[in-house]
Amino acid sequence: MSTCPLSFAFIEGIGGPELLMIMFVVLLLFGGQKLPELAKGMGKSLREFKKAASGVEEEFKRAIEETPDTPANAPGKPLAPPGTAPADRQEPPHT
Repeated sequence: MSTCPLSFAFIEGIGGPELLMIMFVVLLLFGGQKLPELAKGMGKSLREFKKAASGVEEEFKRAIEETPDTPANAPGKPLAPPGTAPADRQEPPHT
């Protein structure tokens, strides 16, 4: 059981000091002027990703709600009366 209240599956061993060190390295690499632009770009890309993911989710929901015709209920094929077996499926003889 993890004692860290916030744990990610792929980075379980990272705590507060490690995150501060990562932020310090990012600040050194990009500088104070580029960080707001970098964060803005990441926010835009995350927003686009969420929009695309919700679009795919809606397509799946629509596909699930549409019920395709089953071969037994296909148009042009009469339904068998209740209590009888369909013509293409035969019951085994009772012995």
